[in-house]
Amino acid sequence: MSLISNTPRAVLMAALLGAAAVPALAQAAPAKPMVAPLSTASDATDIHSYAKPKIARVTHVDLDLTADFAGKKMVGTAALDLQLAPGAKEVVLDSKGLVIKSITDAKGQPLKWTLGPADPHLGAPLTVVLNGAKRIVIAYESAPDGAALQWLSPSQTAGKAKPYLFSQGEAILNRTWIPTQDSPGIRQTWTARIVAPEGLKAVMSAEMLTPDGEPVAGGGRAYRFAMDKPVAPYLIAIAIGDLTFQPLGQRTGVYTEPSVMKATAWELADVEKMVEAAEKLYGPYRWGRYDLLVLPPSFPFGGMENPRLTFATPTIIAGDRSLVSLVAHELAHSWSGNLVTNATWADFWLNEGFTVYFENRIMEALYGKDTAAMLADLGWTDLHRAIDEAGGPTGPDTRLHIDLTGRDPDDGMTDIPYEKGAAFLRTIEKEVGRERWDAYLRGYFDRHAFQPQTAEGFIADLRTHLFKGDKALEAKIDVQRWVYQPGLPENAVHVQSKAFEAVDAQAKAFAAGGTAPLDAWKGWSTSERVRFVGSLPRQLPAERLAAVDTAFGLSAQGNSEIRFAWLQLAVANRYEPAVPSLEQFLTGQGRRKFVAPLFVSLWGQGEWGQPIAKRIYATSRPLYHAVTRETVDKTVK
Repeated sequence: MSLISNTPRAVLMAALLGAAAVPALAQAAPAKPMVAPLSTASDATDIHSYAKPKIARVTHVDLDLTADFAGKKMVGTAALDLQLAPGAKEVVLDSKGLVIKSITDAKGQPLKWTLGPADPHLGAPLTVVLNGAKRIVIAYESAPDGAALQWLSPSQTAGKAKPYLFSQGEAILNRTWIPTQDSPGIRQTWTARIVAPEGLKAVMSAEMLTPDGEPVAGGGRAYRFAMDKPVAPYLIAIAIGDLTFQPLGQRTGVYTEPSVMKATAWELADVEKMVEAAEKLYGPYRWGRYDLLVLPPSFPFGGMENPRLTFATPTIIAGDRSLVSLVAHELAHSWSGNLVTNATWADFWLNEGFTVYFENRIMEALYGKDTAAMLADLGWTDLHRAIDEAGGPTGPDTRLHIDLTGRDPDDGMTDIPYEKGAAFLRTIEKEVGRERWDAYLRGYFDRHAFQPQTAEGFIADLRTHLFKGDKALEAKIDVQRWVYQPGLPENAVHVQSKAFEAVDAQAKAFAAGGTAPLDAWKGWSTSERVRFVGSLPRQLPAERLAAVDTAFGLSAQGNSEIRFAWLQLAVANRYEPAVPSLEQFLTGQGRRKFVAPLFVSLWGQGEWGQPIAKRIYATSRPLYHAVTRETVDKTVK
């Protein structure tokens, strides 16, 4: 195994060698990697990283790793290019559970290094004495329990024949398999050479230079990748498995296991149209290709916006294209999150609030205002539920700019940054008008492309490019209140769906003893069905629950959103006949959005729910990714 050279000539040659097999629109890496600036805002210090980027910062990562499925670890080297301030003598990296074997300079000369005390959330600082080196090479391996990586047995895959590996780096998990400065404000370009076992294909969130891999002495194939644009390090992602590819359009396509490709490709038929709609709104898509990887069920999120290759849960494959708003969301991150990124996790809303707003605009452009309104209205309900769970309107975690001192950044990943952030942007749109707001957003993405952003920086940009000295407009919107104060401001825009008025009436009538609205249900969209089930009282007689379950087949629902809404209702009512469906749902997928709330609901049911939670979790916990496990562990004692 040899370290892939990161010189511009070597990267360009690798691109040219693989050019014939690279999908449409792939481009060779540039001669000089782009170096993104650090944020100069006063609120840009990342408390979740040991890095001292103003002294020594990583600008490029060059990985040469072998996937050891037997040992459940990545083994090899990471070469880091550094930008140093005058007089800099050392660089501080983030590391969690990594086994460091040696560190040298580019010529192979050993460098002194130390691993500091470990923090349960942050891991340990890896400090390297540079002796003038601007490139260091770290030989290491990840731990078998590294939180970013999930190693699946063949039985956990769709094909049941081959093992599978995937990563999930957000928020600060990539330090469990890559020794770098793991902070979203320290953007880095990167290249990789990944050796996978024969019969398995490696994909990453970058341009694929060798789609078919290169044979390796001793077995396996080496796959090479290059990301020539500086990205937040949590966006470096990998998957290895029995994967096939199908184009969806000129610059879009999907990877997944062969046995589920037909259904998956059909579900995602509109992806190319989504890219086109997004570009019409806020400017060109700047990442070359937009592909998706639909993963096994244990993937902890609905989707992850890894550049060029969104990772997605199979729970969106509903058979009717009704859950594709998730794809619109991850695509929108190509602008808000990937192009312009929160500099710290205190401003996670700058990624997610913008993206929820943008997602809804894509859905409106493709499927109409009624569809977009229903999605926004459901989000409003989710926001109020999240505010209640965060301690009500005075709860400190209901702020957009959140204090995460001494906490895992995952603690801030609730519906508040998503939905309150989107409501904030809709409120600005209402006050300035859509045409003016769209022009501002397009300019915002241009001005801050490939750069980190903070709340302070966004507010300054608003004042310069949107308010332009209009103090009355700024006061009317009350930006400071939105960003820094808890609760929901009184001027928050609530997009109300007219279609939901009829749905709510049907739910009220059924709860009062009426018959199940079979005819209406047949014509309803997924959003309307979710609204109906979610609007039913949390206290219903067992015969009413049985009636609605029988009428609509809720316990056997293949649509994950409807199934989740039903199971929440069933648990609230301690409805025993739904427990087998609940158990199948919780052991059949690991999406945190569904799993964590259901365990919370079960645990809240005391002597009825807690034994069920313990029994199911004993079986399902080993199947979940670390992201989901760590959340549910806080509930199930």
